[in-house]
Amino acid sequence: MPHKRKADQAAVKRGTTAIDMRIYKAVVNAVMSHRLPPGTHLGEADFCELYQVSRTTVRKALQRLAHDHIIELRPNRGAVIASPSPQEAREIFAARRALEREIVPLVIQNATPESLLQIRAAIAAEDAARRSGDRAAWIRLGGEFHLLLAELAGNHVLQRFMAELVSRCSLIIALYETPGSAMCGNDEHDDLATLIEKGKVKEATHLIEHHLLEIEKRLRLAEQDRKVNLAEALSGF
Repeated sequence: MPHKRKADQAAVKRGTTAIDMRIYKAVVNAVMSHRLPPGTHLGEADFCELYQVSRTTVRKALQRLAHDHIIELRPNRGAVIASPSPQEAREIFAARRALEREIVPLVIQNATPESLLQIRAAIAAEDAARRSGDRAAWIRLGGEFHLLLAELAGNHVLQRFMAELVSRCSLIIALYETPGSAMCGNDEHDDLATLIEKGKVKEATHLIEHHLLEIEKRLRLAEQDRKVNLAEALSGF
């Protein structure tokens, strides 16, 4: 019986951890899709109702999100989606450019027929979302394209840093983007894939930096202010 009790406890713990991670991923995906803009309040009770879990489980997910700078835990207000300042925005984009300058040469160095197919498949998915008019999916897939490059670079430390920076860049774009603009242009991704396939390190590295600079240039320093329904924002994740 003691063994069965321990096994049951372990199963409960695994289930709680799975839900904790599900909440974390749902919020990150909603941020990357611009469905949860900066400043949005995240009520613990809302998560408890949406996922049928305890506040303890919700708090674990919120702590993880705070650790990754996706949310801020504010006294007397609780959790809110982080709102990077203009100076933070510039610093985060500078860090991302520096990181992706290192990633692209590694992607070329480690390229295989399979990895090149993965890149093309990611671009195809992004293009399909654009053509279908699914802006949220298009924006999210644009960020995931860059995360794929980090994965294919084969450096786990760079990959971990990129995951944080892509999420934080999504926050910045949600806060400062010019209405109607997109996170990434498919043409630039397509051109980058071609250069990677041809093994042109210098040109590909120059393009990724130019690409990120152009995204930053499209931003405007004007805060967005709109009310968000949490259940609606997290639907589908």
